[in-house]
Amino acid sequence: MFADTRKHWLRDETGTRIKQSSRRLALVYPSPYHVGMSSLGFQSLYRIVNDTMPDWSCERAFFPDDLDAFTRAREPLQTVEQGRPVSDFDAIGVSVAYELEIFGLVKVLELAGMRPLAKDRRPADPPVILGGPLTFSNPLPAAPFADVVLLGECEELLPRVLAVFGSHKKRDALEVVATWPHVLVPQIQSQQIHGETLPAVAACENALLPAVSAIRTPHTELSDMLLVEAERGCHRNCTFCVMRRSTNGGMRLVTLERLLALVDASGAKKVGLVGAAVSDHPKIVEILRALVDDRGLRVGISSLRADRLTDDFVRLLGKGGYKTLTVASDAASERLRLVLEKKIKEKHLVRAAELAKTHGLKTLKTYMMLGVPGEDASDIDELARFTRELSQIMPVALGVAPFVPKYNTPLADADFAGEDEVDARVRQLRASLKGRGELRATSVKEAFVEAALAMSGYAAAEIVLASQSDGFGWKSFYRHIKRHGAPPRRRQHFVDPFPVGRRLLAKSIAA
Repeated sequence: MFADTRKHWLRDETGTRIKQSSRRLALVYPSPYHVGMSSLGFQSLYRIVNDTMPDWSCERAFFPDDLDAFTRAREPLQTVEQGRPVSDFDAIGVSVAYELEIFGLVKVLELAGMRPLAKDRRPADPPVILGGPLTFSNPLPAAPFADVVLLGECEELLPRVLAVFGSHKKRDALEVVATWPHVLVPQIQSQQIHGETLPAVAACENALLPAVSAIRTPHTELSDMLLVEAERGCHRNCTFCVMRRSTNGGMRLVTLERLLALVDASGAKKVGLVGAAVSDHPKIVEILRALVDDRGLRVGISSLRADRLTDDFVRLLGKGGYKTLTVASDAASERLRLVLEKKIKEKHLVRAAELAKTHGLKTLKTYMMLGVPGEDASDIDELARFTRELSQIMPVALGVAPFVPKYNTPLADADFAGEDEVDARVRQLRASLKGRGELRATSVKEAFVEAALAMSGYAAAEIVLASQSDGFGWKSFYRHIKRHGAPPRRRQHFVDPFPVGRRLLAKSIAA
């Protein structure tokens, strides 16, 4: 069954590497192919291992598209490139983007024929190396499933770790890398940096930027698009965001010349500019002119800030293929945006709608959170009133998600608002909109699970494993913790180098 699927993928891919080497890494994504192949970090590590490590090759594996059919076929988890069982590789790397992919992590290890918890695996089993965006915040709930956790940017760390595993027995290699900064070895508790205290996240050298996708495929949300970083990090200070300016030195820019050289060398017809704050790049309009006006390419941008949009900016987006202009307002009212240090005002969103209409776009989509600390019914009324006004300019779609507190942010110790409260806010908003604006709300139960994991430590891993006896995924975990209780909460005292928003939050809640 899988053989036909992988042949189908390989036939349509551009840039696939099939390399022979003495050591092999299986790079696994715990979500399906179309999700994993949209991850620039995942693709970047594939490129780095294959292009810069002569003794190592890298092949990819993914969570099955149809888990039930895959399980019935009794096939082991295999790589795309050569159909090899993942458990036969010298090391397994897993990239986890956020908390709910922990369930996929457990399942891909089981499908590979390995016990999920590292402490239960055999000495001969390949080491499992965990990385990905989750490690910038709180990887502890996932850590017991891994032999090694690499925190932060892995471009330099992963090759160094693989080199150690390539020249040492597994246990000896774990002892070596346990002494390194930015590395967590959960089974070794003798070092002060381990336990429930996390080492700092790594930042790679600027010379290794930007990340560029290795493979293009039509079988993703970003069909056949070359992904390339325009910048890394962010210079802003939003209090809910892990990638705020205090993380890894803030915003690091890629030059116009470097970016265009990579695009020209790729031969791609569609380019996705990736980063936490791409529209804040000081040369973003010049970059778009070069891509769209000069080269006739289609473009996508991973993040648009309404206060950065100009007439020429939106014209280029429209010419580059945009039909929907998507921006984040992140909170329901200007008062809450001030508290969160988002600094997006109504006038910026009105201007975004006017520019989108002028340049022929069909919809303005805004993302925001409900259940933000200090929020009350008046904030929801303000959001509904303003959305009705925006809808008079052009059709508006609201993407609404519950606020989930994350570690390594000033709001790490905030509470999840609760299912009933967030559901009530969604109902209030829906009723107040009076049909003027489409409302797309994500699952509150799913956010509750995400928050329970985001706030927890090592103990969550055992609960995740126990919950999966009742089925697979977050719904089983939800039922389990509703019956037996959530994992113990791990509090963190966050020392904010830019504490303006924290003071405003305390003042807002007190009022």
